[in-house]
Amino acid sequence: MGVQATNLVLALLVVAFISFRGAESRKARLLDSFEYSAINCRAHTASLTDFGGVGDGTTSNTKAFKDAIDHLSQFASDGGSQLFVPAGKWLTGSFSLTSHFTLYLHKDAVLLASQDMQEWPVMKPLPSYGRGRDAAAGRYSSLIFGTNLTDVIITGNNGTIDGQGAFWWQNFHKGKLKYTRPYLIEIMFSNSIQISNLTLLNSPSWNVHPVYSSDILVQGITIIAPITSPNTDGINPDSCTNTKIEDCYIVSGDDCVAVKSGWDEYGIAFGMPTKQLVIRRLTCISPYSATIALGSEMSGGIEDVRAEDITAIHTESGIRIKTAVGRGGYVKDIYVKRMTMHTMKWVFWMTGNYGSHADKNYDPNALPVIQGINYRDMVADNVTMAARLEGIAGDPFKEICISNVTIGMAPKAKKVPWTCTDIEGMTSGVTPRPCGMLPDQGPEKITSCDFPPESIPIDLVQFKTCSF
Repeated sequence: MGVQATNLVLALLVVAFISFRGAESRKARLLDSFEYSAINCRAHTASLTDFGGVGDGTTSNTKAFKDAIDHLSQFASDGGSQLFVPAGKWLTGSFSLTSHFTLYLHKDAVLLASQDMQEWPVMKPLPSYGRGRDAAAGRYSSLIFGTNLTDVIITGNNGTIDGQGAFWWQNFHKGKLKYTRPYLIEIMFSNSIQISNLTLLNSPSWNVHPVYSSDILVQGITIIAPITSPNTDGINPDSCTNTKIEDCYIVSGDDCVAVKSGWDEYGIAFGMPTKQLVIRRLTCISPYSATIALGSEMSGGIEDVRAEDITAIHTESGIRIKTAVGRGGYVKDIYVKRMTMHTMKWVFWMTGNYGSHADKNYDPNALPVIQGINYRDMVADNVTMAARLEGIAGDPFKEICISNVTIGMAPKAKKVPWTCTDIEGMTSGVTPRPCGMLPDQGPEKITSCDFPPESIPIDLVQFKTCSF
């Protein structure tokens, strides 16, 4: 009986131990559970650690990302898949996504961009640009890249992607780069894209670059880079249709949002405009660049851009249009309202002599069309110059409408707050008094500069609650 009793006790202890371990295991799994909002949920899930990922900040995880995504791609037609990146510091080079796929970063996950240039494949220049931005040759693939995809989500609980850009900025300034610096996120020739709830730090160059794509949501993104870092644009929709940028906070060394569509003869030939773009609740700090820039690479055309509830602080300009002889293309039907600006060099800036051509083969007869530019309901303080509006001789910028705008000038502001050449338009209720090319039409026109009442299709997208 003593032996039987002993065996019984041992059995009970084993059961208790197993139950305890099971409870701990369930607790651990519970700690890694979460919910998030997305355009689509996934049927299959894996963690980067399932594929050998090591989050110690020094081990390369490029192969782990590739292996994980290759494995999960088999589920594209079976409910899709999601890859979870746990807490840790995950060093990696460039990797490519797949369709019907979600990349989710834990709130304490940090992707660290590798400084080993062997981990950055070289790609051909974009066809609408004809050459790289930094060098005539190709360009390094972005840290997170995708092409010819559908239904792609890059999101998290405010997880971080750190481009470790100082390495690239130094080599760029020293002229040591043979190819254009990589971006943090680039998705091309794709549709149904969500990029949300992430923090992006120190990109080597542009941060978020959707190009030749449609149906794009960029929401809840924080972007931070030193204000002197070269070309660290925030979000650059490029030859894209039906795009929404909302609730983003950007501190950068270049334009916070730059709307593009190709460069000179290459962009004209490619012929893919950016259109149906809405920007809401953007906060920008960029002392040497624009809050929202249209161009300068706009040769495929830019139209139907709507921006509202925008805040700019210590930024060079509020809205800037950049173009030149040889660009061709157009910027038209632009609508901006409810913009608040503090400490600005310019509120409005239009440049018809931007220059910076892809090569010497641009067509000097390719003149851009700039028309239908509408600004209303804005306030600014501590401004050096209200506006610098420079069209092109023989090709004036037309149909400029500015209404209900109050600009408080800085103590050391320019004596002439507005300079205007080769432009046409009207104003109403604008202080200080605009230039003669924008005559005041009286208080009855203060509600002019219409903002379209109808929504664009991306506003109708419904989010789902997904889980891990």
